[in-house]
Amino acid sequence: MSTLAPPRPQPSAAREEAPPPVIEEPTPRWQPVAAILVVWFLVWLATKGNDTLVLGGRDKTPVMDSLTGFRDTMLAGRDTNVVMQVTGAIADAFRAFVELLQRLISVPADPRPVPHVGWLGVTAVATWIGYAVANWRIALLVLGTFLSFGLLGFWSDSMDLLIIVGISVGLSLLIGLPLGILAGTKRRANQVIEPTLDFLQTMPTFVYLLPIVLFFGIGASSAVVCTVLYAAPPLIRISAHGIRAVDPAMIEVTNSLGQTRWQRLLRVQLPLAKRTIIVGLNQTTMAALSMATIASFVNGPGLGQPVLAGLRINDVGTALIPGLLIVAIAIMLDRATTAASERSDAVARGAGLPPRTHRIVLAAGAVVAIVLVYVSRTSFWAAEWADLGWGRRVAEATDGVVDGFTASISSATSGIKDAITYGLLNPLQSFLAESPWWLAFAGIALISLVIGGYRALALTVPCLIGIWYFGLWHNAMITLAMTLVATALCMVVAVVVGVAMARRRSVDLAIRPILDAGQTIPAFVYLVPILVLFGPSRFTGIVAAFAYAAPVAVKLVADGVKGVSATTMEAVRSTGATTMQQIRQVQLPMAKASLVLAANQALLYVLAMAVIAGMVGAGALGYDVVIGFSRSEEWGKGAAAGITIVLLGIMLDRIARRAAAPAPKEMQWLRFPKPF
Repeated sequence: MSTLAPPRPQPSAAREEAPPPVIEEPTPRWQPVAAILVVWFLVWLATKGNDTLVLGGRDKTPVMDSLTGFRDTMLAGRDTNVVMQVTGAIADAFRAFVELLQRLISVPADPRPVPHVGWLGVTAVATWIGYAVANWRIALLVLGTFLSFGLLGFWSDSMDLLIIVGISVGLSLLIGLPLGILAGTKRRANQVIEPTLDFLQTMPTFVYLLPIVLFFGIGASSAVVCTVLYAAPPLIRISAHGIRAVDPAMIEVTNSLGQTRWQRLLRVQLPLAKRTIIVGLNQTTMAALSMATIASFVNGPGLGQPVLAGLRINDVGTALIPGLLIVAIAIMLDRATTAASERSDAVARGAGLPPRTHRIVLAAGAVVAIVLVYVSRTSFWAAEWADLGWGRRVAEATDGVVDGFTASISSATSGIKDAITYGLLNPLQSFLAESPWWLAFAGIALISLVIGGYRALALTVPCLIGIWYFGLWHNAMITLAMTLVATALCMVVAVVVGVAMARRRSVDLAIRPILDAGQTIPAFVYLVPILVLFGPSRFTGIVAAFAYAAPVAVKLVADGVKGVSATTMEAVRSTGATTMQQIRQVQLPMAKASLVLAANQALLYVLAMAVIAGMVGAGALGYDVVIGFSRSEEWGKGAAAGITIVLLGIMLDRIARRAAAPAPKEMQWLRFPKPF
């Protein structure tokens, strides 16, 4: 007996004409952000100028007075307070060690009228070290750099700066490498170390100085402590990354051989992570140079002192020569540490002299260096540079050239300055700083909620409360406006230049060395040429921040766009898409994470320049910190401004980081129907 399956019902006409299924997609986050800004603007029109919490130039809040009182209490109890006694002992030890090294190579060692080792011996030893750790090219670079110190009349200042950098890098290595190993091998330790590093690297450089001066005093001791705090985090973070990146298969092999944890670390993990650790040492060295230069503001010895003196009197010639020498030191240290990290690979490929010949040259060089050290101890001409006057003549010539150059381009620079100031900076500053504090508070909090969800909001609200509590809300909004303008300009340039670098190898080869050089220049030095072009103003601070942040942003955008799959690009080209369509519809959207990361880093770099820019007329929080250094009675206000800058940095950093992540789940209610 057979059975027949019932016939399938035929679809009705109505069913055939049914609309396609509808799915829900999250609304792009920029749309609710735009809606928040529109509402904020409408309320601002009716309320601007009210409740802005403006604080007069010499006015102080009770919180600021409390901070000054805390400083006075700590100083009064220096002889009885345990913390002050400990920090005082550390400061005395650092100061004594720095003075010992100064008498060795940079200042007269009483009763000698010259240092123990003169310029000829120091230059010879430094050149030999350059050859020993890298190659003959680096040795020549070191030789030329050290000779320039004396020829231009800044030998002692240059040696002082190298002393501070050397001590700081040594301490960073002593502290940072064990912490990096701990973070790279212990998950729980990394959970504690990582947030601490985030905090230290988010804090602008100048903000380190106020609390450190309180506990360690001014001078070399504070310079060393603040430099170590600023320079150690890159080494810790990169070392931990290098150890974690060791191939797990290698770890399994060591476990199967029965090696102990220490044997695995010393014989496998550290050797394999060696190159990465040296890269971290390179970054730490450059950070130490940058911070040691800034530490001149608290009487730290080195080339930063003549740069600061020139900036204070707006004398470009005085500031330019030591500024260029700082750049020369940065290039020398950067190239030397990079070449040292690549030396083992170069030797393995057979580059350079044969090993036996290299050892002979190294031994002969050591003998020559020892002889020249002896000559520099016994001959006055080899111990102290004669005043050749080259630096003074170059400074005078520079002043003349600068005056003529600025006069010829003053109309162009004034036009650029006015266009950005009146077209972008003033409207944004008015919008933020003239909004009632409660309106700006609500607007920023809602934007953080839309971008980053409850996690971002949970950090943004305490930061905003802290900014309000420390009494500098109005100045914080002015600083925020300048930061956003500088970041916007930076990102425009980063996208244009970064895309060009990613699409054309010739452009990349031409621009990348410039970006590398830009990243080696300490932040302090950027002020010198920019002050020449634009004079002291808010705009000068913005341009200095832009110049400091642009290299890293451009690199991140270029690398992100370059990372778009070649297969994808071939498919797009096969459809006949134009160049602009390829960039706008494919490359930039697919490199979104890199663009957001570039914006995040640009924000932090720009904010790091806030205090330095305050020295050249940027005002706001940067000026408050500077005045806190200059006047004892303003210490509390300077400390409040420093804390406010840190809170701004943490808030902006977290919001920018969340912008790179997918939309938070709690914001899924922001949907709109879209046909499938």
